Amino acid sequence: MRKIVFCIIALSLVPAFALFPALAQPFEAAMIKQGLVDVQTIDPTILVELKYSTTDNFVGKDVYGDLTRAYMQPMAARKLAMASKYLQAHHPNLRLLVYDAARPRSAQWNLWNALPDLPERERRKYVADPRQGSIHNYGCAVDLTVATADGKPLDMGTKYDFFGELAYPSREASLLKSGKLTQKQLDNRLILRTAMRQGGFTPIEYEWWHFNALSREKAKMVFRIVD
Repeated sequence: MRKIVFCIIALSLVPAFALFPALAQPFEAAMIKQGLVDVQTIDPTILVELKYSTTDNFVGKDVYGDLTRAYMQPMAARKLAMASKYLQAHHPNLRLLVYDAARPRSAQWNLWNALPDLPERERRKYVADPRQGSIHNYGCAVDLTVATADGKPLDMGTKYDFFGELAYPSREASLLKSGKLTQKQLDNRLILRTAMRQGGFTPIEYEWWHFNALSREKAKMVFRIVD
């Protein structure tokens, strides 16, 4: 009886995530349940460093917890693999480095609420309104950069998640002319953008790192949002 009691007490001291690993990653379980795939199972050469699983992001907090794998809808993951193949065919020493992929809507609220000082109209430039849903929430968007084969990111002129015109693809010509963006930084962005377009992705106006595999309207028609 003492042994049984001891075992019960000992088990009660063990964290739940140690006994049930799936509980440590509710985001991952939700994405797998909805049929999303780990992009590295489609192309193992793609590098992954989820910034929202670290404190190196605009929130300054770990939003994703233990999540370390990047998930996308299978069709989006295949497009990413095509972009990766194109990149390596033209730049053999470079790799795609994913910073964010599918994002549950619960995490979207955390990012939305992290910008309380911005009016909602301005906030939508950087974070999609969770009430409408982000394309990330459907597993059809990816944030990424280009890195060397050993994982060193190329200089794109700003950090990931930089809020301001220096990150706007739409302003690159004037930024280059004014000297705020160098030709090398622009060339690096073009390497990324060209590869992603070859894979079937579409860039956006305000972030050099963000690409969509589908429009929001089409993603809503085809897929369920990941909550």
